[in-house]
Amino acid sequence: MSEQNPQDEGQGLPTAPEQNLLPPGTERTGPPPPWMAAPPPPPTSVWQRIAAFVVLIAVVAAVAGAGIGWSLARVVNNRPVAQATTTPESPIQAATPGTTPSAGSGTASAIAAKVDPAIVDINTTVGSSRAAGTGMIISSTGEILTNNHVVSQSTSITVTVQGRSQTYSAHVVGVDISQDVAVIQIDSNISGLPTVKFADSSSLRVGDAVVAIGNALGQGGTPNATQGAITALDQTITASEGGGQSETLNGMVQSDAVIYEGDSGGALVNTSGQVVGMITAGQAQGFRSSASDVGYAIASNTALSVVNRLRAHEQASDLTYGQVGFLGVQVQTLDSASAAQLGLNLSSGALVVAVTSGSPAQSAGITRTSVITSVGGTAVTSTDTLGTAIKSHQPGERVSVTWVNQGGTHTGTVTLAGVNP
Repeated sequence: MSEQNPQDEGQGLPTAPEQNLLPPGTERTGPPPPWMAAPPPPPTSVWQRIAAFVVLIAVVAAVAGAGIGWSLARVVNNRPVAQATTTPESPIQAATPGTTPSAGSGTASAIAAKVDPAIVDINTTVGSSRAAGTGMIISSTGEILTNNHVVSQSTSITVTVQGRSQTYSAHVVGVDISQDVAVIQIDSNISGLPTVKFADSSSLRVGDAVVAIGNALGQGGTPNATQGAITALDQTITASEGGGQSETLNGMVQSDAVIYEGDSGGALVNTSGQVVGMITAGQAQGFRSSASDVGYAIASNTALSVVNRLRAHEQASDLTYGQVGFLGVQVQTLDSASAAQLGLNLSSGALVVAVTSGSPAQSAGITRTSVITSVGGTAVTSTDTLGTAIKSHQPGERVSVTWVNQGGTHTGTVTLAGVNP
């Protein structure tokens, strides 16, 4: 979920020992369609029930004055692995953490120098906009770990490797949307790349010194590095894009190392240069124009678990491989009141509330206030059934779509686009 325009969002939270929670702010916007976000796991403690409102920190630049505006009819359910016969990759193991002295020992630049060669800049095309984030090389042949929201909804991905003048195209191997973890692969036949080293994040303690390394503000070049300390562990946050979509992430590592937009997918490392977390979100207040000294990272053990499941080609409902179908509509389930207001003699369907410019839906003539009733011969009665219908078709496939508006019933054939989940 690449961020559109970060909002000054937050929620007042009680303070507690060894916690640096967010200051008061404004309330959350509405949730995404049901199939676009996985439900959060049940909380296990009172502090895990605290949901801090923060922003995901990919940075987006609008192209030709257009914003992101990518409201999709897309599926996040599992799809078959593109190359099912490929031999599963061996798992990546986390090492025992090196010495982690108190905050202030060593310099950020010296620690970052151990990691910088394996940190990459990621640039994506998202609708008519460009987005930037960070990634970590995890194999010498160009496998890269990043946040799902860095590459989500993108139609193209490019990667810049430190010390190499060439920019490489890349594709999504697989993602776990519920954990905001993605693995992408450089398309070129490449070898000999440096890789990051991971440490067992279960050994982290509040007060441990860390350095945050990422593509600050999406400007590229040598990664930015800032030093701080772990301020809290096992945090639950609600991360928002500022455009209405949000997700709940659990088990997060909180630190006060300053982070910036564009640092998403970057490395949170210990003083030995071992990755203990993947930078994911920062506090909302003032984040549009300033840095955040309250940052959240996905624990390395969590990220590695997803990576190794994807490497093993595991088939599971929380893993998505490759691209997903894209129709280009934002919908809500039709109710009787909406049908009556629109003067439609319908009892069910997916009511279109927005259509993405240049999308297959727009090309077919589907407009706002249309009600989609069928895709590929499968009846559509709700947002969920629309997602299920699209799931059964591959990007690039031509499918029939039936919709109803005040002008009557229409059927057209669309070619589903492909977009990263």
